[in-house]
Amino acid sequence: MLMHVAIAVEQRELASRLSTLLARKDTVLERAKNPGLFWKDIARKTFDLFVVSREFMDERALRKVEGLRELPDGPAIVVLSEDENDEDRANLIAKGCEVVLNPGLPARKLGAALNAVLDRRRDAVVGSLSIPRRPTHTEISDFVAKSPAMRSFIKLVPRIARSDASVLILGETGVGKERLAHVLHTEGRRAEGPFVAVHCGALPESLLESELFGHEQGAFTGAIRARRGCFELAHQGTIFLDEIGEMPLHLQSKLLRVLEDHEIRRIGSERSAPVDVRVMAATNRDLEEEIRGKRFRRDLYYRLNVVSLTIPPLRERLEDIPELVDSYIEYLGPRIGCDVSGITQGAMDAMSGYSWPGNVRELINVIERAMLLCEGDEITCEDLPQSITETVESSVTQSASGTGMCPDQLYAEPLRDARKQILDQFEREYLVRLLRATGGRVGKAAAKAKIDSRTLFDKMKRYGLNKQDFRS
Repeated sequence: MLMHVAIAVEQRELASRLSTLLARKDTVLERAKNPGLFWKDIARKTFDLFVVSREFMDERALRKVEGLRELPDGPAIVVLSEDENDEDRANLIAKGCEVVLNPGLPARKLGAALNAVLDRRRDAVVGSLSIPRRPTHTEISDFVAKSPAMRSFIKLVPRIARSDASVLILGETGVGKERLAHVLHTEGRRAEGPFVAVHCGALPESLLESELFGHEQGAFTGAIRARRGCFELAHQGTIFLDEIGEMPLHLQSKLLRVLEDHEIRRIGSERSAPVDVRVMAATNRDLEEEIRGKRFRRDLYYRLNVVSLTIPPLRERLEDIPELVDSYIEYLGPRIGCDVSGITQGAMDAMSGYSWPGNVRELINVIERAMLLCEGDEITCEDLPQSITETVESSVTQSASGTGMCPDQLYAEPLRDARKQILDQFEREYLVRLLRATGGRVGKAAAKAKIDSRTLFDKMKRYGLNKQDFRS
């Protein structure tokens, strides 16, 4: 997080010395040239540390210090005094000053004391704003990757996590884009820093700019105090911009400037502050289509899309469902107070045959609902939503002719085998028509199917399809 420090001392040499001692990558320094005016507005600013000479601490200033103690995010006050009067020191601390230091201390000791106060202040602010220095630990191995689509996707993640490049995460709603961003953060070099997520579509346009960049007191109606923005909070960590495709155009321009200059400027401020942040963004929109419609800036797209990751939808990795179901049953059990320990084969087959338009998020909701309704220790088909069981039954009847078997023959097969025959037949026919329509151009076919080219090649190999056969 970016920390703001103000220094109010009379001696220019001492001010220079303090600036050197407090100069850090996460600190913005400002010298209060008029301490009287500074004290007047200090309660409305967002300073974290105020280093002030004793001569500027008159009775009016001390009353201000007492008032700051009532604020949840009031700055820490460090007083510099050469006077060794114990009674005066005790009075300053009683009024609310953090510590009283002798400016004549050796540089090493004075710097250590000031930075210790600043570190305590940072920890207090991070705690009050609920910004975790270390997010809930997630690992690459947490992603189930039995299917070819997911295995090829997961191979890319470790290399990208070690980089500091901007990442654009693509995928349908519910596939786990924010969870992937957490993994990239915790597996990367910024794991010790904060992870700050902003949902660009959940905030009104009038508030989003302040949420991202912060504002100064009086910047707009209702801005009675200065406020940090999420870029400041994410300093030396990661900021995750969810649903970036919904960001208004004028804010896209400001975001581009931050990415290019590595500086932010609060609304109403004339000063810029440097920020060191890794930016990750996610969307379920087709940004290239948004660019053609002039709803998204092309230059911002290229800045964000240094590396892109597309999470496969759940319907393209049905092989992962059994392990996902088992892991979520184990995870949810103690959290919702259910003794469910497993799922019947019939219920598992029904879930494996469903298309999951809501992806993993929908899967989790279905499992939680089924666990709450379950009367035994295993989830059955009766515990599942009717939409899942009806879809499977309907697909068996409608697709039987494609397998060369009549419905009665399919019903005689085990459900898993019958479902596999139907899905394989449909998938092969789908790919044949797709490749025929695109003249065997795999890249174009993959784009139309909204899957990556590597996944399409794997499926073609599985079904014995050769692109040359479609190039006539």
